[in-house]
Formats: sequence, structure tokens, C-alpha cells
Amino acid sequence: MTKDHTSQSTIAQELFDSYPQHKLSEIQSRRFTQADMFRWIKPLHEKRAFEMTPLGQSAEGRPLSLLKLGNGATKVLMWSQMHGDEPTATMALLDMLNFFANAPAHSVTKTIRENLTLLIIPMLNPDGAERFQRRTAQRVDMNRDAIALETPEARILKETRNKFNPQFGFNLHDQDPRYTVGATKEVSTIALLAPAFNEERSDNNARLPAKKVAAMFASVMNQFIPGHVSKYDDTFEPRAFGDNIQRWGTSTVLVESGGRGNDRDKMFIRKLNYVGLLMSLCAIATREYEAVDVNAYEQLPFNTKNLYDLILRDARIKASEHALSVKADIGINIDEQADAANGNVTLVGKVMDIGDLSTYGAFEEINLAGVSVNENLVRIDAILSLQDIHALSKKK
Repeated sequence: MTKDHTSQSTIAQELFDSYPQHKLSEIQSRRFTQADMFRWIKPLHEKRAFEMTPLGQSAEGRPLSLLKLGNGATKVLMWSQMHGDEPTATMALLDMLNFFANAPAHSVTKTIRENLTLLIIPMLNPDGAERFQRRTAQRVDMNRDAIALETPEARILKETRNKFNPQFGFNLHDQDPRYTVGATKEVSTIALLAPAFNEERSDNNARLPAKKVAAMFASVMNQFIPGHVSKYDDTFEPRAFGDNIQRWGTSTVLVESGGRGNDRDKMFIRKLNYVGLLMSLCAIATREYEAVDVNAYEQLPFNTKNLYDLILRDARIKASEHALSVKADIGINIDEQADAANGNVTLVGKVMDIGDLSTYGAFEEINLAGVSVNENLVRIDAILSLQDIHALSKKK
């Protein structure tokens, strides 16, 4: 990948190992606003690590900016946080900018800067990020607005793509952290996709290179999280940006950041994005992606959903006075709940299923070995506090 022919795996390992000294240390949580982001990147802009050009405004008047660096002939457009509550790749992009600013002599920095022109929109939906919600302030899912172009944010993305006509695009998202890999119970930590541009899911001069870059990204991920890389659903969605940008001629790779045990803020997955994106950019810069076997992408298992946050195995449940007790598994998911009044975030559980969950895995499993549980707490869709979950999980 570099002039001394150092292997891809060696470079990836070096980026992985040196990440602590290059990451943007100010980012401590995945909940942050555009104001936070601008404050963090201001010192990097002052170092002239990148150019920053205004693109327009969000529905609520927040500025959208294009960050540009490198002078190469190949243009690459990267956009993140189209959904306001999907910030993992945004964090990784800021880490990349910090790396470029503070390691200008690194072979990866030089390879990318000399051969690529990077065009980055790091937070496409700042109004959604302000509320940590998927949709824009106008309550529209921007990723279903690529044709109607009713939202200003969607129009800005379309206009930017049309103006620069990039050869490659990276569409950066977060997926449900409970997706699994194929028929396994293993969590999908990273899912990749070269989006379809038509109903037939054909290949053309845009989609085939995207598949090769996705295959290269997958090989890097398998170096660090083997068995936890999958393929996102490739059904053609005629309103989505990834599908249409592929159709408009930009080779587009979708990266979906999934889940990992004990990583609710996705700091390790942020690191994986950083390494995977840098390695993918190097492969485009050196054109090494052209030699990648596309079958490595085609053979990625599709996402499935065989995971809960917690499974209580072999619990004894007596649902009513007249019903016999039954031994069953209890599947529980735990999510963040924000208080609208003060913004405080708490964790709450929800009972998702009761019965034979032998085909499901979980981030945590507790075998109750026939211990009876409080039937008042074990109802489908019951909302549980962490104290409730602790009480259910105890072996009396």
C-alpha cells in the first residue's frame, strides 16, 4: 500500500496500535452537538489541516460545511450523521482529521493527500444531532429524501455530489446494535454494502469498484473482529441516497457501525471506523482496490437479528393464578431514555420475548436454572428499571 510495499495488515495494525496518540481525546461520549464538533475541530482548521467552505444551512439555520483536504486527482466524498443519532463515524472522521494534522509525514497521510481530494461533510443533520434523534427538525428521514429533496440538508448533499462529481463516496451510518452475522448469534459490529442502483441489483462501472473497496474494508475488519463483519440488506430503495448516488455514477460504500459488548458509546467501534476508512482511502489512492477479489464482498453473510441485550435462561414463570407455571427464557433489551425536561439519560429495559430463545444469543446470559421470577415484571413489552432487571436476574 506504500512505496516500500509494506503489507496491508502491517499498516492496519500500526494504525490500530497508534490510535490512542492520534484520536481526538476531547470526544468522551457519542452524544455531542454541532457546537461541540466545531469547537473540537477549530484548532485543526487553524493548523490548516483542511479547508472549510460553507454549503448552506439546516432547517433550523445551523451551518453545514464542507471540509476539503488533499490535492489528488481522485475525489472522494464522505458524509456522516445523516441520521442525528448515528455519530460513530463522525467521531472517526474527526480522529482522521486529527491524524492528518498531527502526523503530516506519516506514509498514510502522504499517500492520501497526494493522490486524493477528500470532501467531508462530518455532520449532515445537525438539528437531529442536537436532539440525538434520527430525523431532521422537519421530522423527515433525510435518507428517504434523495428524490423529493424537500429538506435543505438533502438538497445540500445532492448539490455537493453534483458539483464535485466524486469517483467514490462513503455513506456512514449506525445500525441496530443487535444485528447478527448470518445464521450465527454473533453480533454484527461492522456491516458493509455496495448499495444497489436498480431493482435487479445489477453491477455497473460504479457498483463494482464499490464492492471491491467494501471487500478491502471487510478484510481489514476481519483482522481485528473476525466473525463480526456482515453485509447490510441490499434491497434497492429508490428514495435513499446511497442507492441514488451509486446510480448517479459515484462508487458508494455504506458503512454501518453496529454493536459490541460493553461499548454502549461505541468507542472501540469508532476506532475500527478510523482504521477501516484510512485503509480504504489508501487502497483508493494507490488503486490497489482494483486487484481485490469481489467474491470477498459477495460472500459476506447478510445481517440477521438473533440477539438480545440480556437473556434469562430457564426461568420459572407462573403467569396467572389458574395457569400452570412454565419454564422459559426471557429476552430483554436495554436502551437509553432521555428526559425531555433536563436531558438526563437513563437506561431502561423492555421484555421482548418469552419462551424458547435457544436460537438467540445475548450480550449477557444468566441461567436461572428453574428459579421462579416475579410474574408482574415478566410481560411482553413490560418496561423495567435496572433495579427490576437486577431483581429478576438474582438466583434466589
